[in-house]
Amino acid sequence: MEWWEIGGTKKNTAKLISAAERKAAAQHQSVEAIALHNQAKVLKAFQLELISEDCFHSSEGYGYHDLGRDKLEALFARTFKGEDAIVRPHFVSGTHTLFTCLRGLLRPGERIISLTGKPYDTLSRAIMGPRAEPEVSNLSYTSSLQDWNIPFMHVETEAVPLLENNGELAALLQGPTKVVFIQRSRGYNPSRKSLTTADVSNLAKTIRRCNKDITILVDNCYGEFVEKGEPLEGGADLIAGSLIKNPGGGLAPAGGYIVGSREHISRISEAYSAPGLGKELGAFIQSKRLYFQGLFMAPQLVAESLKGMITMAAALEEAGYRVSPRYKDKRGDLVQSVHLNSRSELELFCSAVQQASPVNSHYQPVPGATAGYADPLYMAAGTFVQGSSSEFSADAPLREPYTVYIQGGLNYNHIILGLASLLDKII
Repeated sequence: MEWWEIGGTKKNTAKLISAAERKAAAQHQSVEAIALHNQAKVLKAFQLELISEDCFHSSEGYGYHDLGRDKLEALFARTFKGEDAIVRPHFVSGTHTLFTCLRGLLRPGERIISLTGKPYDTLSRAIMGPRAEPEVSNLSYTSSLQDWNIPFMHVETEAVPLLENNGELAALLQGPTKVVFIQRSRGYNPSRKSLTTADVSNLAKTIRRCNKDITILVDNCYGEFVEKGEPLEGGADLIAGSLIKNPGGGLAPAGGYIVGSREHISRISEAYSAPGLGKELGAFIQSKRLYFQGLFMAPQLVAESLKGMITMAAALEEAGYRVSPRYKDKRGDLVQSVHLNSRSELELFCSAVQQASPVNSHYQPVPGATAGYADPLYMAAGTFVQGSSSEFSADAPLREPYTVYIQGGLNYNHIILGLASLLDKII
């Protein structure tokens, strides 16, 4: 039997996918070259940090003198070209990790400016509280940055050159501004494009022309290992992200990471734990092997995901859908967005992704209330790690314009089987 016969896939669907793979062959080859580069970089970091079996053991209590934890953080710092790092399972999400950065870096009266527009939903709430969604009357958060008199403003990336030319950007980036925030992924914004490392580098150069001492924090979620370089190499001071996305390699069960200069990491560590305690405490109760192995597997996982998303873009475009990015486009992350026409079409896509999952494939995803979001959210994810975006999954807020965000995949073949499920439903 052929692969498409085993799962009951239509023959025409298999032909469409084969045609998409042929069309995307050059892009696949480019992704594989990047993966080899990044795998060599990660392997060298493991060897230079002298990683041994002793690093995998768990710790308890306060977690003092945890060799494996310290080695893991040194490994992340070396891999992402930083001086120091915080890599912990205690971060509950990427938003929590980024919010910890901001709490450590900012004091009352100091301002944060985003040069990539309004941050995604959950981080906007953490920064602005109820002001993030004035149309929702029942929000009553009291611990956002603005509640601590830390003001926020945002500028769309497209407006940055004009603001620099007329002198407004230089004025905005002086005191009380202390932190500039850059978000690589599009979030749930259908009109935004993800940023490449070159885009981040260009923004960093612009920022430094206006204020060489300001702190540049990059939300690196979904962008790790997509290219040969990372934002710290392009002039950023700090990067942060989630371990159940790219750098966890589909194996890390929870957590987040922060990499940057020693000075910044030291300040953030006191927001992570408590003043005077910093990084010295924090028991790693889980076996750390999954974190080490996940980072080692990450370049390959990202490559498999990227190849799958590229094939998906080519196939869905051939089927008549508007996709972003297109299969030939330069990519800054591993998220594929598909622009749909109706709520029923959105439900169809999410249902197809769920049915192609190894876990909970018999469940029907429905939109529901999710912490940090004003709109009901579809989350089609039959994943081994709950909510893991490094595994094949699809998210979509239930709002117009109806756009579904597909990401992840532990291996290319699973993404192809998921694509077949999608195409069978829509052709």
